[in-house]
Amino acid sequence: MALAALLPALLLAKAPQPLNGPDDQVQDDQERSYTRYGVMFYNLENLFDTINNNGARDYEFTPQGAYQWNSLKYWQKVHNMAYAISQMEVKGSPAVGPVIVGVSEIENITVLQDLVQQPEIRDRRYQIIHHDSPDPRGIDVAFLYNPRFFKVLNVTTQNIGKYVTDNPDFRTRDQLTVTGMLAGEKVTLMINHWPSRRGGEEVTSSLREAAGRMARETIDSLLRDDPNQGIIFMGDLNDDPKNKSCSEALGAKKDIKDCFEPGSCYNPWWNILNKGIGTLGYRGNWNLFDQIIFTNYFLKNYDSKDKPTLTYSSAEVLNRKFLRSSEGDRQGYPLRTFSGGVFLNGYSDHFPTMIYLVKEIK
Repeated sequence: MALAALLPALLLAKAPQPLNGPDDQVQDDQERSYTRYGVMFYNLENLFDTINNNGARDYEFTPQGAYQWNSLKYWQKVHNMAYAISQMEVKGSPAVGPVIVGVSEIENITVLQDLVQQPEIRDRRYQIIHHDSPDPRGIDVAFLYNPRFFKVLNVTTQNIGKYVTDNPDFRTRDQLTVTGMLAGEKVTLMINHWPSRRGGEEVTSSLREAAGRMARETIDSLLRDDPNQGIIFMGDLNDDPKNKSCSEALGAKKDIKDCFEPGSCYNPWWNILNKGIGTLGYRGNWNLFDQIIFTNYFLKNYDSKDKPTLTYSSAEVLNRKFLRSSEGDRQGYPLRTFSGGVFLNGYSDHFPTMIYLVKEIK
């Protein structure tokens, strides 16, 4: 598709300023005009409908269940999530908001259809790519995209089973991989929700390391097929950037200077977490599980004959004031839907995250 068809209403912007400090931005040498694109990830925290589709595991999210999950609460939750996404504006973007939103902890495609039809984001006309995973709780990952700026070419899924050598029947969320054209360039996005820490971080670490190996193998396979594409990996990883699953199995680097080998992955959230900024917190400690990691295709100084024009600018934890709890022992943490079984009419127990890509307007 021609660039003109993808970008019918370009807005001009100056080279963007860093949102989380100079360590998290590839600096521009001169002031130029850019178009800016936001790629966002958001754990929607148990976006379930009110129908029991999964037996006992789904019962708590029914009117008769522990949460007394009725239509009033469901529609308030859907409205809240749409409002949150609507408030994540991207300055200098023709799309106004993020062009791509990866999501996790959603029950089915129906809840997403309800979400994208909410008045707060309806005019963005987000399209949905969803896959039913074998997760025991019945939750999936999915992909929302603005069709004016992203054209889908291919969709695949990957299952963790063969990577968990001591338990090949282990079931969790599948990895959703979507290839398409963003601003006239080939980009593949991988959406994940890695196994939880339930049972203990160390005991369950091997499961997330297996997920990291699966992701690394997928990236390598994609690049063998077409080395001239950018790859963006995102998800709720249930691990921090320094954990083995991210730093070793996936091989996501802390420093840009270490990311100029072909296929290298840069993780901007490592330095952000070191500054005390996270996406979920517990007892005074922050974690940054919600990460967006990408290959060196998007780094400005990547030495290639086919130099990319989409370039990483910065990364941000979207910890907006309205998403934060204002009282009690969870003050400053994400304002979640329930706490102690009490309906708080909040948003999610995770803050969303976003990376910003820029493309120079010639």
